[in-house]
Amino acid sequence: MTEPTTRQGGMSLGVLGGGPGLDLELAAAGNTEVVRAKQRTLSSLNMQDSIEDILITLGEQYHLIRPLNAASGTLFLYLALDRGRSNLALARHNLKRLESALEV
Repeated sequence: MTEPTTRQGGMSLGVLGGGPGLDLELAAAGNTEVVRAKQRTLSSLNMQDSIEDILITLGEQYHLIRPLNAASGTLFLYLALDRGRSNLALARHNLKRLESALEV
């Protein structure tokens, strides 16, 4: 399990986990663009809504992106999970609980 928190420029504010198969700094920067693209899409569609989370499903991993709040721009929690060893529903629940405990 990996959890970088990113700021506006795509740089991680903190990282836990990772390893040789996942460059968390690069993943955080790339996922900043994912969040920005989704925010632009919502704006273009005139949707008055916010992103709860974004799930990217890979062959061997789940990547879960949870923006912390609309006012923070692209500040988000990012969680990468091994599909064979994780429970996606529980991970989403725990990430939401972690978010509520953070002060931004």
